[in-house]
Amino acid sequence: MKVAEQLREMWRQATRPAGRVGNRHGVAAGAVDAEAERRTLALPSILSPMASPGQLPGRLLPKPTPMNLRRFAETPVVRRAINVIKDRVAAMDWQVRVRRGAEGVDAAAAARKAAALRRVLEEPNAMDSFRTLLEQVIEDALTGGFGAMEMEPTGEPERPAMFWAVDGASIRINAKWDSDADTPRYAQVMPGQMESNAIELLDSQLMYVRMNPRSFTPFGLGPLEVAFETVNQFLSAHKFAGKLAANAVAQYALWINEATPAQHDRLIRWWQDEIEGTGRVPLISTEQKPEVLRFAQGTDADLRLAWQEFLIRMIANAFGLPALMLGLESDVNRSTAAELNDEAFRGAISPLAMLLAGHITRDLFGKCIGWREFEFVFNELSARDEETELAVQVQLLQAGVLTVDEVRAMRGLGPMAKPGVQAVGGLAG
Repeated sequence: MKVAEQLREMWRQATRPAGRVGNRHGVAAGAVDAEAERRTLALPSILSPMASPGQLPGRLLPKPTPMNLRRFAETPVVRRAINVIKDRVAAMDWQVRVRRGAEGVDAAAAARKAAALRRVLEEPNAMDSFRTLLEQVIEDALTGGFGAMEMEPTGEPERPAMFWAVDGASIRINAKWDSDADTPRYAQVMPGQMESNAIELLDSQLMYVRMNPRSFTPFGLGPLEVAFETVNQFLSAHKFAGKLAANAVAQYALWINEATPAQHDRLIRWWQDEIEGTGRVPLISTEQKPEVLRFAQGTDADLRLAWQEFLIRMIANAFGLPALMLGLESDVNRSTAAELNDEAFRGAISPLAMLLAGHITRDLFGKCIGWREFEFVFNELSARDEETELAVQVQLLQAGVLTVDEVRAMRGLGPMAKPGVQAVGGLAG
């Protein structure tokens, strides 16, 4: 048995609920609560801690991401930038609704399917909620430019699919994929594992979210990758400033003119044994007065605070955020704070939310489940302020641009029920 199969079987035995018996997709004969079976390994770096010495040859291309990205994502400034975007997107209100222009949609069937899709999103698997799963995907997308979720159909009408977050760094892309639905496009390869032991996944089985997609590479580019050198320089400057502030770095020297080597060594031993760390007043009697040579100004300028502030601004630029979001408030006043908040929403939060919504609609609803008449949308992308949004909707209603049902759909509500007709519309998350 292959190493990957052994590890996968061990993981299934450890995470499988007690008393569950089923086939490859976890669907038991006559079972009502059928569940899909996950194929990828959770936390592959823990199951296989060996590091690969280099890229393995073959058709599966690994993402060339340094391991320092994971460590940099845990530093205070970068963590603040990630949380500003991740928490805002994950906390948004959402809905599942029928696509505009969808034809031949039966009202009763659409209502049942919309309720099933809502359950799929609210209960993606036995361990995660929609928010906890979405936060993992956003974390990987902002860190390395990849965010991956495995999707498996269940065959159950009330819960047609299940999906799990996957470590995007372990996903390799088939460079020779020919757009065939039956040809594996992705594969999960653990560090140090041969390509022949990879877990192959079809295009309909994996959602791969790329940040900043480019034509010359199948991989995305995460904001932390853009700010990699800047974060490294900031950590070095911050570490130096910490040592200097703790007096671990001496910025001065004591010069005694015309001292013999013996006197020099005796003075050093006396200073270390009797004076250093004791708080005593040193008394020195020499023919010439000793002189203190300073190597720095002895002020806060020695901490390079302006340089650190500049690096924080560069990190904010890489994430598409104003420096205000990372704690730099020196040049912010009442008139500019609201504009900077709107800039953060338009430049960093809204694009990522729309990217995730498009992937859920296309990959989960369309490719995995096959219900292409539905779409996933976030309700808070058009306006951030509730009063402003309400005023705009009222004016559009009065002008006849929108109908009541269209406004209700924008707010995550179903259309007005008509006599003898069952309402079909969006289901708020």
